[in-house]
Amino acid sequence: MTTYQQAENILVQLSFARITPLALDDNDTLFLDLSEANAISEGIYLWGSDKMEKWLNNQLQFAGKKAHIGGYLEKRTLYRRNSLFNNATEKREFHLGIDIWTKAETPIFAPWDAIVHSFQDNNRFGDYGPTIILEHQTPKLKFYTLYGHLSRKSLVGKKVGQTIAKGEQFAEIGNYPENGDWSPHLHFQVILDMQGLQGDFPGVCSAENLDFYRKICPNPNVILKSPILE
Repeated sequence: MTTYQQAENILVQLSFARITPLALDDNDTLFLDLSEANAISEGIYLWGSDKMEKWLNNQLQFAGKKAHIGGYLEKRTLYRRNSLFNNATEKREFHLGIDIWTKAETPIFAPWDAIVHSFQDNNRFGDYGPTIILEHQTPKLKFYTLYGHLSRKSLVGKKVGQTIAKGEQFAEIGNYPENGDWSPHLHFQVILDMQGLQGDFPGVCSAENLDFYRKICPNPNVILKSPILE
């Protein structure tokens, strides 16, 4: 049986297609820190999606870049203000994917040959909104990739088991409010064990469950290979 560490080692050695038209390198992207260490992070959430988008775009324009990137295992206090993540039974603050903040309608491509595992519109405030999960098979490993905050039209015509070729466009980044009411971005997550779930998977976890989710959700940069995140 392949261990989680062995699985991550297999992923590191593979050559993946870009999931966006952007190179996600120093030419295209800026690192965005939304952790509790950044005093502005909670404020950004309170601004609302439109003001946050303007702020992000101003930062990109000033730097001559096209996207912000970051977020894996960040402890984000901004989730404390949403009962979806913070309630009487659980406080989820650790982000399990990488976010790519860029323009709505940016196309999304499959990093590896895939079938559509599942999809749905997680239509709650602060949730993923339209979500697609792809299933990938290599000679040594089966794994999954999750794409959250898509446009609703990304779900049109999708079928479970539908084949998607490596490098093929299958979705696009959505706009608010249909994307869970976030400034436009892609939540990208790698999953080794779906835990029986369909169309949804935790993208944020509690401190108590962090060790478990870290094992089954390796750093998505094994696929993105962004030098900014290394």
